[in-house]
Amino acid sequence: MNKDFHTPTLDSYIAGTEHEIRPTIVLAAFEGWNDAGSAASGALRLVLEENTFAHVATIGLDDFYDYQFSRPKTRRTAQGRVVDWPRTEIYKLALPHASADLLVVLGLEPTFKWQSFCAQIIEVARKHNAQAVLTLGALQADVPHTRPVPTSLSSDDARLQEHFKIETSDYDGPSGIPSILGVEFDRAGIPSMALWAQLSHYVAQSPSPRVQLALIEMLEELLPITVADQQLREDALAWKHGVDELSAADPDVAKYVKQLEEATDTSDLPEASGESIAREFERYLRRRGKFRQDGSGADFDI
Repeated sequence: MNKDFHTPTLDSYIAGTEHEIRPTIVLAAFEGWNDAGSAASGALRLVLEENTFAHVATIGLDDFYDYQFSRPKTRRTAQGRVVDWPRTEIYKLALPHASADLLVVLGLEPTFKWQSFCAQIIEVARKHNAQAVLTLGALQADVPHTRPVPTSLSSDDARLQEHFKIETSDYDGPSGIPSILGVEFDRAGIPSMALWAQLSHYVAQSPSPRVQLALIEMLEELLPITVADQQLREDALAWKHGVDELSAADPDVAKYVKQLEEATDTSDLPEASGESIAREFERYLRRRGKFRQDGSGADFDI
C-alpha cells in the first residue's frame, strides 16, 4: 500500500476540469453474488443515510431482471398497495468542500444484458462529469472472524496505481457486475478501482456489520466523507461476540477457526511493518476524533 503516513484519497486524485458540471466520483455496489453479508450494499446505504442526496436516474425496469429470480415486492401504504420492482438507482451527493461530488450507484446485479446495463450507467456518469470510479464488493473466504477483516484495493489504471501505490488484481475467472462495470468504465476512458472485503465463509449470512464497518472505514480513508458509524460499531462487536459463543460451543468449528487463525497469523507476519502500524494508528486517531465530536458510545476494538 502507500508509503506515506497519510493515505492518498480519490479527492486528491481528481483535478479541476473545464466542464460546466463539477467532477464526480462514482461509487457502485450491487446486491447479489458480489455482496456477501450484504456488506457492500449496506455500506453504500449508510453513506446515503448520512448525507443529503438527489435521485438522478433509474436503471432497470423490464430490461435487465428475471422476476422469477429477483422477485418484485409488494407493500401496503396509506395510498394502497404498491410494487417495488428490482432496479438499480443512481443518486448524487454534493460535497461542496471537496474537489468532486459523489455519484452513488446502488441496486441489484442484473440477470440480462450486462453490457447494455453498464452502458446506461456510464451514460449517466458522463452527464455528471465522472472522473473516477470505485466499485465495492464482499466475498466469502477462508478467513477467521477473530482477526481484522481483510480488504484489498486494486486498479488496472496506471495513474491510480501510482497515486495509491496499489497493483492490478491477479484474479482470473467468473466475474460479477462490479468487476464488469469497472472494465467497461476503463474502456470508456474513466479509470476505476475495486475495493473488496472478505467475510468468513462459515458465518456468511446477512447482515454482516463487521465487514460493512471495514468497508466504511476504507471509504473514509479514500473519500472526503465521514459516516456516523457508532451504531454499526456496536452491532459489529455484538456480531463478533455472538460468533465467538457459537464457535466455542462446537469443538469442530473451534478447531477450524484456530487453524484459520494460525494460517492468517503466519501469512500476515511480513506485514507487521512500520507502514502498517502507522496506517492503523492513523485510523485509530480518526475514530477517536469522531468519538470526541459526537460524544456517543465507546471506541470499540473489534
